[in-house]
Amino acid sequence: MRKTARKILCILFIACNFSFVLAQNQKITSTPDSHFTIDADVFLGYDSFGFSYQIKDNVFSKIKGKEFFEYKNVSLGKITRADIVNPLKIVLYYEDFNSVVLLDNQLNKITEINFSQNNIPIVVTAIGMSTQNQLWVFNSLNQQIGLFDYLKNEYKTVSTPLTENIQFYQTDFNTFYWIDEKNNWFSCDIFGKTTCLGKVSDFDKMLILSPKQYIFSKAGLLYFKDIHKDGSETVSEIGIPEKSLHKFYYKDQILSIFTAKEITNYKIVIP
Repeated sequence: MRKTARKILCILFIACNFSFVLAQNQKITSTPDSHFTIDADVFLGYDSFGFSYQIKDNVFSKIKGKEFFEYKNVSLGKITRADIVNPLKIVLYYEDFNSVVLLDNQLNKITEINFSQNNIPIVVTAIGMSTQNQLWVFNSLNQQIGLFDYLKNEYKTVSTPLTENIQFYQTDFNTFYWIDEKNNWFSCDIFGKTTCLGKVSDFDKMLILSPKQYIFSKAGLLYFKDIHKDGSETVSEIGIPEKSLHKFYYKDQILSIFTAKEITNYKIVIP
């Protein structure tokens, strides 16, 4: 019943949006704030303490001025994903070994979890930090979203099985967002309530800001999308000079653009 209700809700939501207003002629201006070179393969973003996070040659590090911390674990292979939502408990996911390492704010290992050794079989294909000593986990064995308590070593599923593959996902403490291969956008809270948030624009890269707003790139251009209460939508291009985006990051009105070997920060005002 929950699966059927979710499908009906999503169909109705998408149908309502045929009447949206798409204002692609609007443009958000950006003002250069700072610029610096970086020696990294992947730029991950900043925390609220001003540290930047990056990966170079499979070594995870954080830097602020002359302060520098790093972590590496060659025994677990390549870092598949890093979650810095909680800078006091950072999540590093190693897909090849179905394992996660949690780090403290100085990148010391707090704990290491091998999901293959769990009492309940879990094959992790999506993960993120949640609340109350829990991790968001998408278990590909049953195609369900769950929560794993890393102190009690307990796992519980909270969603019904997903019917489509996950194209993109993003988590915060209370919500697991995902976009399926048909560009349908969903959210699931810690109680298992699943909501269809509509259909997203075609994208190359995505950053979800809220259930109603996101930034995305397509064909080298950057856009902001705002979904209004009446169901209408506004898409605004974000004006930046870069035409080659490896990654972008947004926090506290600062948009960071990571290209081959440098980062440029822009001040922008999101409506």
